[in-house]
Amino acid sequence: MYSDSYVFAQIMERLPRRDFDKCVDRYGGERYAKVFSCREQFLAMAFGQLAYRESLRDIVACLSSHRSKLYHLGFGTLVSFSALARANERRDWRIWRDLALVLIGEARALYMDEPAIADDIAGACYAIDSTSIELCLALFPWFPYVSTKGAVKLHLGLDIRGSIPAFFDMTAGRVNDVNYLDQVIFESGSFYIMDRGYVDFGRLHTIHQKGAYFVTRAKHNTRLHRRYSNPVDRRTGVICDQIVFLTGEETSEKYPDTLRRIKYRDVATGHVYVFLTNNLSASAASIALLYKNRWQIELFFKWIKQNLKIKTFLGTCKNAVMSQVWVAMIYYLLVSYIKFQTRYSGSLLRLTWLLKETLLARRPLIDILSLNLKTATKLTENEVFQPVLF
Repeated sequence: MYSDSYVFAQIMERLPRRDFDKCVDRYGGERYAKVFSCREQFLAMAFGQLAYRESLRDIVACLSSHRSKLYHLGFGTLVSFSALARANERRDWRIWRDLALVLIGEARALYMDEPAIADDIAGACYAIDSTSIELCLALFPWFPYVSTKGAVKLHLGLDIRGSIPAFFDMTAGRVNDVNYLDQVIFESGSFYIMDRGYVDFGRLHTIHQKGAYFVTRAKHNTRLHRRYSNPVDRRTGVICDQIVFLTGEETSEKYPDTLRRIKYRDVATGHVYVFLTNNLSASAASIALLYKNRWQIELFFKWIKQNLKIKTFLGTCKNAVMSQVWVAMIYYLLVSYIKFQTRYSGSLLRLTWLLKETLLARRPLIDILSLNLKTATKLTENEVFQPVLF
């Protein structure tokens, strides 16, 4: 990495070039490209994410105002609105999906040495949930939700160690959350933490048969019969720890094996939770702690909606929407990689804003990360990113 490179160029250097080219070749991304390459398309979309631009014209105008710097940012030519719009419409969005999956594998490997949630929890831990983004049905007719509006639904499995997405998909808003479990490849020995929306005993039994573990909350109308109770320490907040089996006519056929029912009171809030799991060896307090860590996925959804450009879309066709979401995910993974590699101690939100303020600074990235936001705003005019104002 050259010390006089722009911060944006230093961030983009984290992209694995060989894997990038493989993804492009796999889907013929350069088949009809004469001037505007796939890499330039990605750089333009990533620039829009990092600089928080509002539209394609906003991205193009902002890049045009820094025309003398484009070559050093990785662009071979001036980006035009028509070329960028055409690329988002026609180039297969799966290029960015496959590239994101490569980065997910690399990011998860970085966090493999992170400490486990508890001493008796050895496997990987994934929080599964979804979030919806409302759309105008007239502009996005392929994502119906109800009769008057559309929506896309982001389904996510988050590796709790490092808050790194492990698996990810996007569907129309009307797709039920529990159907996403049919797409997940369950790993033996791993834990999958879900809320009550994913309680389907047939699918939960599939997880059990794969040798994996699930932790979820019991519904109020679930019919159970207790076989015996395990001793508990009420000082930990655990009220009871029972081995049970289902007694409902349909549920007992879908899940014929035994389950574990744990009743837990949160000391801080006084709220009582009832958990169901197929893991019989971990302590009841560890199971409660696992579900408490499920909140990380809620924070993840909140962060990406606040900091990534996925609430407003830069195109109306399905390919453009999918491309934008996957590019946003790649940007998140790149920032997470930078945070880990540089051992940056601040929050991911603070890191994002710091990179935005110093996007076109010509300083080593490690020096930029040693600054704070107040110091960053005191950089020279040439070093601080100057957005185009309309």
